[in-house]
Amino acid sequence: MERKTAVINNAFYEELDERWYTDDAHPIALLRKENETRNPWIESVIHKQRQVVLDIGCGAGFLSNDLAKAGHRVTGIDLSASSLRLAETMDATQSARYIRADAEQLPFEDESFDVVTAMDLLEHVDRPERVIAEASRVLKKGGLFFFHTFNRNWLSWLIVIKGVEWCVPNTPKNIHVYRMFIKPQELTGWCQQYSLKVQEMKGLRPQLSFPFWTSIVKRKVDERVRFLFSSSLTTGYVGFAEKTLK
Repeated sequence: MERKTAVINNAFYEELDERWYTDDAHPIALLRKENETRNPWIESVIHKQRQVVLDIGCGAGFLSNDLAKAGHRVTGIDLSASSLRLAETMDATQSARYIRADAEQLPFEDESFDVVTAMDLLEHVDRPERVIAEASRVLKKGGLFFFHTFNRNWLSWLIVIKGVEWCVPNTPKNIHVYRMFIKPQELTGWCQQYSLKVQEMKGLRPQLSFPFWTSIVKRKVDERVRFLFSSSLTTGYVGFAEKTLK
């Protein structure tokens, strides 16, 4: 495993530009595939019309733009200016609002949003509990907080870090750092601390089909690769919590 002094590399997002949507020999292709499974699930849980949504760490707008297309009022924030510009360009509705902002100091009033999402973000920040606190602060009572992150154990290290480095040729160094992975009980505890009650957690993993094995052999992500929900939280996991009424 990496040294305890390893520093997370978030700078590579600023350099992706259009490759967010086109590169199949970069880990960002796996993120696109995760979104193909996660986004419809998030929309099915929200299920109400015209929700006010904040997407923290929105990147190039994979989730934000899908939710805007579904009719929700969406604000996406990120620290990568180039990613935000691309997200705005890719917004077919031209209705989503994109703002450069810090996830640990959200520039919004208390109880401003019905839904807050933090997908593939919590393992990229030094104080994930602070992000959760801010998410709770800006959520209305009864609002929903969605998350996706990685469990901290040897199998996650082997698959999510070393496996991606071995199998995806254009993997930047330290795009994930093992010590920043989050055990489900840690995340649940932070949620409880900030008046968020976890309603559901489930695993998310690639389908071990022919396209998956083809991707490993060819060292690029096959367009047919799909992710599946799982009962196991061993590696990647998603979930949502509700802000309690007290």
